[in-house]
Amino acid sequence: MLEKLQKIKFVITDIDGVLTDGLLHYNANGEAIKSFHVRDGLGIRMLMEQGIQVAVLSGRASPILQKRMADLGIRLSILGKLEKETACFELMRQANVTPEQTAYIGDDSVDLPAFAVCGLAFAVADSADYVKDQADYVLTLGGGKGAFREMSDMILAAQNKAEVYNSAVGFLKSVKNMAQ
Repeated sequence: MLEKLQKIKFVITDIDGVLTDGLLHYNANGEAIKSFHVRDGLGIRMLMEQGIQVAVLSGRASPILQKRMADLGIRLSILGKLEKETACFELMRQANVTPEQTAYIGDDSVDLPAFAVCGLAFAVADSADYVKDQADYVLTLGGGKGAFREMSDMILAAQNKAEVYNSAVGFLKSVKNMAQ
């Protein structure tokens, strides 16, 4: 696992069920709110500040997702596409990386094709067992509960960059465009 983590240069994340708890809240005008964990946002920014690209791949598209991506400075994304295998390859092409340099984090059956084409597949703790069975690693935290941050800390530690998150000096040295 350590060897695979050391190769990661690109992370693709699902949104619903990974960066959120997977609940959809609607009012009469449509989707009204989503809750995002600030530690996940900081984990995304830390990866990006350390040269690891992050992209969003979601079967849903909404102004809420676009706002969150803008807040975090995520530029690579494919929204509103359920066919994730070809979408992963397209994102890898845009990021100029190989599958072995790519990690994917997901939570449901729709993510399984992405698991199959990325070098490292992570499942959040509250994924169904059949999804966990196909992941390379099952995180201890659930979607919307800091699971992305757990994964980002693992990648940074494997690449000898843990000081970015575990020391004041390291954090302050790497802070440039931090967001949560």
